Amino acid sequence: MSTAAVNMKRKKPDDARIIVKILFYIFMVLGALASIFPFYWMFVIATNDKSAAFHIPPLLVPGTEFFNNFGRVLERTDFFRALLNSVVVASSVTISVVFLCTLAGYAFAKYEFPLKKILFVFVIATMLVPVQLGVLPQYVIMAKLQWIDSYKALIVPAMVNAFGIFWMRQYISSAVHSELIEAGRIDGGGHFRIFWNIAIPVVTPAMATLAILNFMNVWNDFFWPLVVLKNRENYTIQLALQQLFTNRDGLDFGMIMSATFTATLPLLIVFLLFSRWVIAGLTSGAIKS
Repeated sequence: MSTAAVNMKRKKPDDARIIVKILFYIFMVLGALASIFPFYWMFVIATNDKSAAFHIPPLLVPGTEFFNNFGRVLERTDFFRALLNSVVVASSVTISVVFLCTLAGYAFAKYEFPLKKILFVFVIATMLVPVQLGVLPQYVIMAKLQWIDSYKALIVPAMVNAFGIFWMRQYISSAVHSELIEAGRIDGGGHFRIFWNIAIPVVTPAMATLAILNFMNVWNDFFWPLVVLKNRENYTIQLALQQLFTNRDGLDFGMIMSATFTATLPLLIVFLLFSRWVIAGLTSGAIKS
């Protein structure tokens, strides 16, 4: 067989790989555009008048009415106060959940203690109970503590959750090797020091993922804040957005979309920041291994 024929056979698989790679990237770009389009269309409606939502064909070009629409939002709600309330509540809950769930997950994964398996089963079982069933007893407890209409009613009950414990326990079981813990004990490290200096750096990607999920969940929560918050000054952003739907003259979609677009920006910022952290943590772990 000639050299030219051998080279031709080598080029065919290479060409096929290039074509597959190009098709893959085209598919990824189309998927990304399909995911971004609803957010972009929301921005388009936010920058046009209230009739833009019913325009046929749908508008695809941003307008110049964003600040006028958002001005009407500020007239109807204390938007920035509600935004700050949500930032405080979501940040406090997320920090607490990430730390406490990581601590509990570490204990379930790496320590032996009486009734360990039974307790973990009870933790998992709480995930099967609908949230609505716990609203009444939780409200009674908040009322007894005189925490109704305060941040404490939103933060304290959410400081730890079963999913976070389960998530961190599963990740720590596979990522934190017992040899590392034993080495820390030989070096004279205490329980918390081993947890802080050995376990935490290894499980940073899982913590970042849990932080993203929990922050988004708390930020988007509407039902529990609606139950416990009475004063408008304490409203979270979801309750503030709900006030925009009580217009006797009909729904002003330009106003609603401008508020919704602005309220979504903190979520995007948190997601982008923590996504980088997750990627960096995974890459670091791959290099170390």
